Amino acid sequence: MREVYFIKQNKEKWLGIEQVVQGKIKKNPDDLSSLYINLINDLSFAQTYYPKSNTTVYLNHLSSQIFQKIYKTKRIEKNRILYFFETEVPMLVFQYRRYLMYAFLFFILFTSIGVLSAVYDKEFANVILGEDYVNTTIENIKKGNAVGVYQSGSTWGSTIGIISNNLKVGAKLYIYGIAGGVGTLYALLSNSVMLGSFQYFFYDYGALKDSARGIWLHGVFEIFAMVVEAMCGLILGTSILFPRTFSRFESFKNGFKNSFKIFLSTVPFTICAGIIEGYITRHALQMHWSLNLLIIFGSLIIIGFYYCIYPFIVSKKINSQIHDAVL
Repeated sequence: MREVYFIKQNKEKWLGIEQVVQGKIKKNPDDLSSLYINLINDLSFAQTYYPKSNTTVYLNHLSSQIFQKIYKTKRIEKNRILYFFETEVPMLVFQYRRYLMYAFLFFILFTSIGVLSAVYDKEFANVILGEDYVNTTIENIKKGNAVGVYQSGSTWGSTIGIISNNLKVGAKLYIYGIAGGVGTLYALLSNSVMLGSFQYFFYDYGALKDSARGIWLHGVFEIFAMVVEAMCGLILGTSILFPRTFSRFESFKNGFKNSFKIFLSTVPFTICAGIIEGYITRHALQMHWSLNLLIIFGSLIIIGFYYCIYPFIVSKKINSQIHDAVL
């Protein structure tokens, strides 16, 4: 079947589904499930015969929207907060998974720029990190205490300050996405370049191992959350730039609603990072190295699983439930 005829044959049906997604037409859960299965069949056909077509991209997006609509109309018997983290956020992360990949690629690129800049310009760390911080850290390294900067101030006072600052950074990464995603990329560039130059600074002074034992205790949650927040900003930006078949306002409204939910999911990780930095990082070099590694890799497994693996598990489970319900 030629693509033009395929579109002509199904156009009215797809426009009707758009009306359902936008809330202009009400459907019960059973009708929504039928629409979803019907749409998935169209998507499978398009993926087979027109894999690189805009029609396939459109159907994939529309099926994701109706997918969410189904589970918003279903009765939620679980605790609402538990459902939010256990099902709703993973579903959204799965839907926008390519944005997470983009955010990670930009993060790696920008961090590499920070490293290379520090390699070829010995004054770069002073400019990015500040001379006072650099001089203080050099003195700490000479004393054999690379993470000495984390030992100043009270534990609870430091924790509150750190959490507050990290939440502000995360909010900027997200909200700046309203400028078509450019603001988010700028904020990510600033933070990633700082991280790259920061890590090379310790390497240059022969203290990378000791610094990593401390910094990445809290850094895993903090940096991973930062990347997810950048993902949210990119979702927000593209919802404005590329409204597809929706009005620009409707697209922005959907993009904001979905990205904000994902953004909220990073807050517990950001808070945990602040608590670890305020209470544990200051004791990093007094801890046995095996405990350092346990916390670092344990944190990586938890947050990596939640955002990179668990969404696929939830999606597969829910797809199976919908299919069984329709059959």
